[in-house]
Amino acid sequence: MCLTERLMVFESLHAVLVLEAAQGEMDVGVKWVGHDDSLLWCGVGGGASAINPLVSDFRGNGCAKFRQKRVARGNRGTGDRWVGQAARVRAGSAPMAARVVASSAVSRRCGACMIFICTSFRSNGRVDLAGDSVDDRRLAMQRGFRGPGSTVGGVARVAPIPLELVLSGREITEPRLAPGGDRVAFVQRWRGASAISVVDVVGGPERFITTDPEPSPGRGLGGGCFDWLPNGDGVVYAAVDGELWRVAGARIEQLTTHERTCRAPSTGVRGATTVVAYVVDEAEVWLLDLDDGSDRRLDDGRHEFCFDPVVAPDGSTVSWQGWSSPAMAWDAAERVDRSLDPVDHLPARIDVWRPDGGAVQQPRFAPDGVPTCVHDGDGWLRVHLAGAPISAEHEEHAAPTWGMGQRSYAVAVDVSVVVAVSAGGFGSLRRIGIDGDTSELSSGFTGVHGQLSLVGSRLVALRSGPTTPPEIVAWDLDDRSSGRVLVAGGALAWSEISMPDPDPVVSESDGLRLHARRYAAGSGRLLCWIHGGPTDQWQADFRPRIAYWWSRGWDVLVVDPRGTTGHGRAYQQALNGGWGRTDVDDTAALLRHAHDAGWATPERTVLLGGSSGGLTVLGVMADHPELMSGGVASSPVSDLAALASATHRFEAHYTETLVGRSADPATPRLLRSLSPIHRAEAIIAPLLVFHGTDDPVVSIAQTEALVDRIRAAGGTVDFVVYDGEGHGFRDPTVQRDEYERTERFLDAFRLP
Repeated sequence: MCLTERLMVFESLHAVLVLEAAQGEMDVGVKWVGHDDSLLWCGVGGGASAINPLVSDFRGNGCAKFRQKRVARGNRGTGDRWVGQAARVRAGSAPMAARVVASSAVSRRCGACMIFICTSFRSNGRVDLAGDSVDDRRLAMQRGFRGPGSTVGGVARVAPIPLELVLSGREITEPRLAPGGDRVAFVQRWRGASAISVVDVVGGPERFITTDPEPSPGRGLGGGCFDWLPNGDGVVYAAVDGELWRVAGARIEQLTTHERTCRAPSTGVRGATTVVAYVVDEAEVWLLDLDDGSDRRLDDGRHEFCFDPVVAPDGSTVSWQGWSSPAMAWDAAERVDRSLDPVDHLPARIDVWRPDGGAVQQPRFAPDGVPTCVHDGDGWLRVHLAGAPISAEHEEHAAPTWGMGQRSYAVAVDVSVVVAVSAGGFGSLRRIGIDGDTSELSSGFTGVHGQLSLVGSRLVALRSGPTTPPEIVAWDLDDRSSGRVLVAGGALAWSEISMPDPDPVVSESDGLRLHARRYAAGSGRLLCWIHGGPTDQWQADFRPRIAYWWSRGWDVLVVDPRGTTGHGRAYQQALNGGWGRTDVDDTAALLRHAHDAGWATPERTVLLGGSSGGLTVLGVMADHPELMSGGVASSPVSDLAALASATHRFEAHYTETLVGRSADPATPRLLRSLSPIHRAEAIIAPLLVFHGTDDPVVSIAQTEALVDRIRAAGGTVDFVVYDGEGHGFRDPTVQRDEYERTERFLDAFRLP
């Protein structure tokens, strides 16, 4: 028998299940995954009876009628429960459908539900959703976009998310509570302009703090743009002109004249003097006296990179993160503590520390002056307070250091720690007491938190989820209240859209455990997305690209090949020496897992990736052509030797660990063998490539040479060049063009 999915859209109060039976019969059971007091149903249809209403009016009283038989309600909030009975679907000449209608009150509380069946059930197979292990070819239940949609046989389909919505919204980042805890300042960027704004924690209008020059924002969960003055009268910020500026009321003042790039200001008080520690050119740490305007360099030049200085609560010490090539920050960064002379703030002593086999980030102090930091010396990137980890769980408390200003934890006066936790690509916000007592602050929210700021019992953080654009949320830790949204970055329409939460995917083969997350659409076609970095991870946060393609019927499999963060130091370091081979083979293994599970076939599988993810796309296309039918690569790395010789300063020595030391005679051979450009003739599937002419990370010359080689070997490449764009595309016109070209490319792989 074959059951074919014919439903992808619903209106806000209805869910429709359509089963088309060919021959034979199949037992189908329904397991509801969601809130109690939601939809309860179980359906049956047969012969020529086309429509069979099963649950006509759910009134929120805890039960529903099923052929006059009561279905008991479970305890509120238990989630996964059997709520119906098995339905035997027999062959018939007409489609069979079940329709459920929820009252508007219930819909507003619980959300509407969409139900659909994945394609390609095996003959005489059985889908039994009652067990603990649910077959991946299951009935999927989820909310969807309540917009207009097309219909198939009178049944509505989920409306594709408009591109205009994907490209809308403003970027917000770096919320910071004022010293009094009554206001929150944050950085926003919209349509090419940026500003620091402020809003009261009890709500109210947003107001600009800055005018000209504009601030230089961080990205995402990074920061390093500004800090409050200790008295709360204003802020010190890094401007687009590269200098530090002070804004206090109507007073606007330039503080530095380095004519270089200043970043990551951190204010503090030393006696009666207000000071600011900051970074110049990512390489030097300076201290500025705001009273007399004098400044002095604090570091001694031993580190090529210096990030995130912080002034101790008593003003006696300035600490920062430092490292030097050939290591990257996540390989061997150290904590640097610089004590200050008690009279004139001149450097007095420097101490450097890092754990054996680990790296340090976010060096800071608890309110009582106890040193804190995040490090992975014990195998997992966790917060350490006074030298001890706050948790023994196999989880991570920070992302890799790709920029300044990450704030993934905050220490309260009672020495409890609020921390943004990542486990397998899924985030949570947790408070951990000094006695180990733990409380969840993000219950009921799927997403990722960061940029924590804590004053007294007031906490603010930046959070986002699969269809929740970044927003600033406030909590009062004393009353354990749920978070309250203060600032939203996205358009209102996103609140009408919800994908299923991604499913964690684990593939085990030959003792190797690989990870991924699947956003299930169930239409039999698959986009395999490989993140950049490669030392990074795409968590279950706001990525409108994923929602966009999911709404068009694509499963999206976000893979975590070895080298990905979030799974412990050993997993992240396992890519070293094998970039271009290990990640390629791991992605291939995860694709085989997806195909074996019946999510898609190779003929309906396309790879996507940018930068280092583009390298993996090209490698899989060259080495595992049987697993996919096309690829899309943006600003891809294709020639590792060229990357090693010409990239920006931060990644100039990246290949030293990912491939091999430049002094090793075997490294040139490795650089060549691991580079897709030297296997270009094996790339025979259609390829779409985007690259900007001004890319400072991966030269467009790499892609030009790659395209020439593929075409010379008879391959098919659509090469799109964007003039003036860098590593990632910022112009909305260019972004729109990239989406539209990608959609035309993917249309060739859609199901009939």
